[in-house]
Amino acid sequence: MKLRVLGCSGSIGGSLRTTAFLLDDDILIDGGTGVGDLTLEELQCIDHVFVTHSHLDHVACIPFLLDTVGSLRERPLTLHASHETLAILREHLFNWKLWPDFSVIPSAAAPCMRYHAMAPGEAVRIGTRTIRSLPANHVVPAVGYHLDSGAGSLVFTGDTGPCAPLWEAVNRIGNLRYVIVETAFANAERALADASRHLTPDLLAAELASLAGKPEILITHLKPVDGASTMEEVRRVAAAWAPRMLEHGEVLEF
Repeated sequence: MKLRVLGCSGSIGGSLRTTAFLLDDDILIDGGTGVGDLTLEELQCIDHVFVTHSHLDHVACIPFLLDTVGSLRERPLTLHASHETLAILREHLFNWKLWPDFSVIPSAAAPCMRYHAMAPGEAVRIGTRTIRSLPANHVVPAVGYHLDSGAGSLVFTGDTGPCAPLWEAVNRIGNLRYVIVETAFANAERALADASRHLTPDLLAAELASLAGKPEILITHLKPVDGASTMEEVRRVAAAWAPRMLEHGEVLEF
């Protein structure tokens, strides 16, 4: 399996793109602004989108993806998410007011998009690949994902504050190679991180203390204004795990 980083920033500006990953050539993990850099041919190959949660920086390009290639596809694109997240997207995004409801066009019998609600901990198998939802702790219903090729695994936490059940689930993964984990705010912004249920470097270090193995730790969701200084804090307080910043455009193989 190959995971291509289309976007890994907490916001936009210049070359920065919000959260989106392309798994092989047919699966998106989240659909932030990074999806907009794909070619028409690449967009047309996407059959599945797994959404961590409903916030715009993670779903902004899904409506445009459907509008661009929906009519070119022979089968509907499948949008996978928790029951709660799909309910939010139905009510607030694909509602004909903000964007057309692609689950009923061009017809309810042959739509451009279909929903698949994932129960907590549910795994979806696509070919030889398994994608399982993981617990997360955010201000809206949210999950992370465990991507397993059989030979190796990657965990993406999505947006989360402290979450003991997440790390309990991660510690049960025997072939774990990578953990992509958010750190949205600097330590000085702890009150904001607590209110919005994100991590700071100190909170990240406390979470990683629960990690049993030694996968590579990749930091995502840094903010453009103070991302570099936040990353320096991460390196200092979590040095034992040798974390590094996830880079736009890099490809992880596992």
